[in-house]
Amino acid sequence: VRLVESGGGLVQAGGSLTLSCAASGVIWRINTMGWYRQSLTKERELVATITNNGNPNYAVSVEGRFTISRDNAKSMVTLQMNGLKPEDTAVYLCSADIVQVGRPYKTYWGQGIQVTVSS
Repeated sequence: VRLVESGGGLVQAGGSLTLSCAASGVIWRINTMGWYRQSLTKERELVATITNNGNPNYAVSVEGRFTISRDNAKSMVTLQMNGLKPEDTAVYLCSADIVQVGRPYKTYWGQGIQVTVSS
């Protein structure tokens, strides 16, 4: 199983970016998918998660600015980030709770993608 992120980069404060993450491999079902972030000054923190029936959950710091969505047919999760602030600068990591046949679920992580917001 692999998770591959795309869409990061450099943007000015107030701008927008969209992150995408695609899961591949032998997958029976994907439960919760989500995005976390970490930086040199902060430990890894939750940004947003979404259940397999589409219920989202957001960190207080991003609520109202970020929107998480998923496409179950494509095993993808997307994070639309609007109104970006310099404090949103971090490496963003995709996560997915994946069930393979005959095994309990396991949390997989992507390699991380850099988001930099300039002031």
